[in-house]
Amino acid sequence: MGEMHPLLDNLNCKPTILGKDFYSKVCCHLKLLEKEYFGLEFKNHSGNVWLELLKPVAKQVKNLGDVSFRFRVKFFPPDPGQLQKELTRYFFALHIKQDLANGRLPCNDSSAALLVSHILQSELGDFDEEVDIQQLKFKQYLPIQEGLCYKIMQLHKKHRGNSPADSDIHLLEITRKLDMYGIRPHPANDGEEMKIDLAVT
Repeated sequence: MGEMHPLLDNLNCKPTILGKDFYSKVCCHLKLLEKEYFGLEFKNHSGNVWLELLKPVAKQVKNLGDVSFRFRVKFFPPDPGQLQKELTRYFFALHIKQDLANGRLPCNDSSAALLVSHILQSELGDFDEEVDIQQLKFKQYLPIQEGLCYKIMQLHKKHRGNSPADSDIHLLEITRKLDMYGIRPHPANDGEEMKIDLAVT
């Protein structure tokens, strides 16, 4: 079967464990109660796939020692306000930050600047010009953010007093109004062998 996966090992799981039991152990480790919105993703020969809950892990992953499981949002509620737990909202916000930085959440400049301004409030607290300048210089929140730094900082000023949890709520509220909210582009080929992206909800 090959090398044991460190995550399975750390959670005292055998490779024969069912996907749902493995996933439950991961959620328990994370202290996550609202687990129905998330899943474990890994890469195989056909691309990124979700771990199936009703199959043993070893039946889905050939080389356990070489695979990386990623904990990601799988189902997006129409209204993120229905998420009950702060930890759930935190993981959603983390997913949004990653998609925004990687260009998987396309949006106009105004929305992008507003999203990043709330991320700065969550990470840094109330606006401080020097701190913001350094943060935006050394950390990439958007694929191309240089031209938006001034706008981001002006918006950050307006969020004074918001806690990280408040900022996550604002982030989710803005994101749900975007056209690409809850949609994941998947690479594919059309009938003429042209590479295209399929939108999967």
